[in-house]
Amino acid sequence: MSKLIYNQLANHKLFNKSVKFGLKRIKRALNLLGNPERKLNNVIQVLGESGKFTTLYSLKSFIEANGQTTTMHISPSLKDIRERFYMGNRYLSHKEIKKTINQIEKLKIPLTVFECLTLIYILNASKIHTDYNIMETGALWRLDSNNVVTFPLIQICTNINKQHLNFLKRKTLDEVIKEDVGFLSNFTNIYVGKQSPNVLRKIKTHLKNNKSKIIYPNTSKLTKKGNQYYYQDRKYKIKLNTKKVYSKGMFENVCLAIKVALDLNINKKIIQKTLPSLKFEGRYQYLNQGRIKNKLHKNETIMIDGAHSPADSLNLYNYLKTIKLPIYGIWAMSKNKEPDLFVKNLKGIFKKIVTMPIENENSVNPNLLNKIATQNNIASEIADNFKTALTKISSKEKKLIVCFGSLYNCGNILNQN
Repeated sequence: MSKLIYNQLANHKLFNKSVKFGLKRIKRALNLLGNPERKLNNVIQVLGESGKFTTLYSLKSFIEANGQTTTMHISPSLKDIRERFYMGNRYLSHKEIKKTINQIEKLKIPLTVFECLTLIYILNASKIHTDYNIMETGALWRLDSNNVVTFPLIQICTNINKQHLNFLKRKTLDEVIKEDVGFLSNFTNIYVGKQSPNVLRKIKTHLKNNKSKIIYPNTSKLTKKGNQYYYQDRKYKIKLNTKKVYSKGMFENVCLAIKVALDLNINKKIIQKTLPSLKFEGRYQYLNQGRIKNKLHKNETIMIDGAHSPADSLNLYNYLKTIKLPIYGIWAMSKNKEPDLFVKNLKGIFKKIVTMPIENENSVNPNLLNKIATQNNIASEIADNFKTALTKISSKEKKLIVCFGSLYNCGNILNQN
């Protein structure tokens, strides 16, 4: 049903699957719908290039543990389009999504698929009352369809890097920084997550005249003692006693969410109690049960991770180098990414990788990925699909198999499990 709904959108004569930046179309649609976005209270917008979902989902978990409610809009979904539309304590049903699409169709406004998905969220979130409404933005804030809320409560800027340059048709990282943070709201609360020194310096330049309260990353930090990570600021030190968070980058995102949660007056003890239950599908996720695990030899372990930017692959490298097993990889990537820079960070990790295309997604040709891997001295071969890729790697050798390079491919793998 999820694929049918998405295909209905992608193939609809009114809705364009291609990327067309701009706010005129969605603002016109919202105006005809009676401006439902104005009914959303305490909106929290999460933008940036990396770490949006882990930050957003951690914050959602802390809010709900505090006995409060929130809606949530994410992109992309992994297994089911319903994941994009969380409404207080449940996800929209397929029937509700189709009903909302029909409502949007009647406007007869040519929209992008992403704009339509945003409208589905806004229309349904505006019908219920929750304490907060959390929205994950797309790749370019200034012209993103989520940038239609006039007075958000909080805007969270996660890590900004080069991963979307090709997709955004921008030539430099400076352009991305300007369009992400140079157009953030005034008179709100802006939280800036961990950045490289160069990016942080430019963010501060663009926010120099912004009239919001701006919380920079130096107000709190991620610390480590032995193998244990901690959140720390001037008042609190919180042990990050998570069970399914593995990389330093993910811990940075959790810390950003903790900082926001504390400022929302969520008690430290509630945050501490919630941390062990945090888990993020498609991010350093071990498949310990299911059909895929059952097909493997007993000495084999499999993990999926949606890492798809050079910053992501560096985090993945730092985690995988701690693994005391032979590591094999299955690599797929969407187009408009940087496979050359991405895989350079993974040199010396894999005994062998198999490249593959992504089902139902515009992906990099596995022959090109194979060539890039070989150029980086990584043994590689090609497969037509995940089943074949797994067959080429699976054996009685004790090993870790890592499927990486795309959240879309992670979603496809989870649906096969």
